[in-house]
Amino acid sequence: MKIGIPKEIKTNENRISLVPAGAEALVAAGHQVVVEKDAGIGSGFTDGQYTAVGAIIAPDADTVWADSDLIVKVKEPIETEWARIKAGQTLFTYFHFAADEKLTQAHIASGAVCIAYETVELPSRELPLLTPMSEVAGRMAVQEGAKYLEKLHGGCGLLLSGVPGVPPAKVVILGGGVVGTNAAKIAAGMGAQVVILDVSLERLRYLSDVMPANVQLIFSNRHNLLEQIATADLVIGGVLIPGATAPRLIRKEDLKIMRPGAVIVDVAIDQGGCVETIHATTHEDPIYLVDGIIHYGVANMPGGVPRTSTLALTNATFPYLMQLANKGWRKALKDNAALRKGLNIANGKVTYRGVAEAFGLNYYAPDEFID
Repeated sequence: MKIGIPKEIKTNENRISLVPAGAEALVAAGHQVVVEKDAGIGSGFTDGQYTAVGAIIAPDADTVWADSDLIVKVKEPIETEWARIKAGQTLFTYFHFAADEKLTQAHIASGAVCIAYETVELPSRELPLLTPMSEVAGRMAVQEGAKYLEKLHGGCGLLLSGVPGVPPAKVVILGGGVVGTNAAKIAAGMGAQVVILDVSLERLRYLSDVMPANVQLIFSNRHNLLEQIATADLVIGGVLIPGATAPRLIRKEDLKIMRPGAVIVDVAIDQGGCVETIHATTHEDPIYLVDGIIHYGVANMPGGVPRTSTLALTNATFPYLMQLANKGWRKALKDNAALRKGLNIANGKVTYRGVAEAFGLNYYAPDEFID
């Protein structure tokens, strides 16, 4: 199989979907790997490292897309890439279709087979290809939030940890999943006062066993949420409904009860965000103000630490990529139920229920396409 690795062109996206070690394994298995020129530079991998293990360096993106059976990316193809997609081509990447109808319609029209990292799901309900980037984003959320609490960046001028004689900042985390847990670890480690809200008592009981004493666990409902954000210095949105639009937990009117100069970092922005007033921003222009509250909505947060993120992501994605390469998408999905849940669009039809429901489209079961 011919596998194409284009350079990521989303703003400030420096990750790459395949490291040289992965290219070496694919070539050894009899596949051809075509990497766009300089695609790995942002993550610290040179063209020479890819050619040394048998990969081919293509001069431009058109060459990679035109000849490849399987395209592997990090982020969803942006509008300038849509014309390059071929009918019947398999795309394996993060898509987050439920947050973007235009993106969804473009991929339906393309006739491509779209397998989304974020909806590959194990029987345990774990999302193995979303987890590593959620870990990175959760940890980065605290790092970025702490920065924007500084007066220089428009915040209220608080040090997250406080100092002896001065209390620490309060960090409120919406959701106790992978993002929330990793955010809480970092915030608590820095000495902040941390509150996690979640709707699962089972999850809260688990977190009570593993979190330090400066992390408070509260059941999430409207009353408790408003009570907590009213005194929060940093709010981190980490809620997730796999493959579907994130629930809007903080409304526009809620901002009026928050402290001026408080910061919201909405990690759920890839799925539309859990704050009504959030919209996607970039690493170049990451924040904006609404009612005196700083909003941070960078949609590819892990792209800010590409070396770490690329290694973490490819550790998780490569075994699934090898299955797709060795077996083709139909056989790979038939043999692997977790990977089958990653199928979002096939041959012009939506095959993931959350995406279909988001836009009122017809849903077709993945099994219809693999038998």
